[in-house]
Amino acid sequence: MKHLGIEVPVKNVPELDPGFLPLGKFRASFLKDAKKPLDLAVERAGGEVAVYKTFIHGTPDMAEADRYYVDRIIKSMLWYMGGFKVYISGDKDIYESMKATYCVGGKRAFDADFMSNVYEKPFEVVYCDQVPAEYSNPQAVGRHLAGCRIGFDAGGSDRKVSAVIDGQPVFSEEVVWFPKTTADPDYHYDGIVAALKSAAEHMPRVDAVGVSSAGIYIENRTMVASLFLKVPKEDFDAKVKDIYIRAIKDTFGDVPYVVANDGDVSALAGAMSLEENNILGIAMGTSEAVGFVDANGNITGWLNELAFAPVDVSPDAMEDEWSGDIGCGVKYFSQDGVIKLAPAAGIELDPALSPAEKLKVVQKAMEEDTPGAAALYRSIGVYLGHSLALYHHFYGFKHVLLLGRVMSGKGGDIILETCKNVLADEYPEIADKINPTLPDEKARRVGQSVAAASLPEIK
Repeated sequence: MKHLGIEVPVKNVPELDPGFLPLGKFRASFLKDAKKPLDLAVERAGGEVAVYKTFIHGTPDMAEADRYYVDRIIKSMLWYMGGFKVYISGDKDIYESMKATYCVGGKRAFDADFMSNVYEKPFEVVYCDQVPAEYSNPQAVGRHLAGCRIGFDAGGSDRKVSAVIDGQPVFSEEVVWFPKTTADPDYHYDGIVAALKSAAEHMPRVDAVGVSSAGIYIENRTMVASLFLKVPKEDFDAKVKDIYIRAIKDTFGDVPYVVANDGDVSALAGAMSLEENNILGIAMGTSEAVGFVDANGNITGWLNELAFAPVDVSPDAMEDEWSGDIGCGVKYFSQDGVIKLAPAAGIELDPALSPAEKLKVVQKAMEEDTPGAAALYRSIGVYLGHSLALYHHFYGFKHVLLLGRVMSGKGGDIILETCKNVLADEYPEIADKINPTLPDEKARRVGQSVAAASLPEIK
């Protein structure tokens, strides 16, 4: 396949999406003849900096490809690592192009505005002779099991809560709710409080509360979260930024608490169940929720919002309605990805159904061996194999824990098998370094709730 004048060899393509062109393969092909050094860096909270050293062609005939490549790398860095300031060194034309791209009215205005809101700082793209040095401050989190704890997991379709005593869940409850379509923040607050009280009834006391929630959380505050998509900005600032803090304090007073991204808690759950570190957790459900526990068992402070990071460079890739960009993970590794492929698989979905209900229709077709259903899951497996190689380039993980409704049932087994085959065939140099797995029974039974409950330290 060819893109922007660059020949990109791909052996394994999704049978229901033959136009898929993996970003990792494009990157490797692009760099074969790129000789001009270019350094990039993104700065996030606390002065932490991520650095990426690469190359471009720097010639007029490859200018479009150079701009496209750098845009995809910067976009990836912002959603993997997070940042409000981009540094560029090595090419002023690239700098001018990216400055015009990542600004109000630019092609990546959404990304610039989003990062500005997350870090509560103006977004900037600057040129420098030398980018700042890499700096990170990983934090130990979780694995505290002593005492009477509550673990609350806020998802887009349901909320789960567990009462956990000395690491053992003694009560769990799952309640359907509709946070993403509700504008009243009191609906969300009342649902959180009801869940906390429900768990508290099954313990003699509450020593600590841990929260796992979709979205971006800095110092336990909600910076951005799709759960509160419909809440007006003034209500978000007034009632949502500290919603978990208020709910916990109003219900239990002054007890230790920690609020963390659900992807990070998934990765922590995997680390606890496997008794290993260096784990990437990917939950494929309402969206693509990702978390990472590094080789020392710490949380890195990266955003890990891979739902909005690019994986496909095909110009015909599906657009993400929220960001307005194409080829981003959410359309490949969530119920949206399943729904996208259903027509090509010959599976009819009633437009009146919710996305979660549409996923159930496809899952039922898979259980009944309906023609086309297996091809759908094999296609997602091909997406995943190529994308894990790309993710590994940035993270260097050893284990991948695959979670979420999309990975359940026979379809999940097909995704995993296909993914492993793609890694072995296309990426033999790293295939033995990546170990994608489904959670074992222990992780399925206690994973997320115990991991969430273990977040706060009791002093």
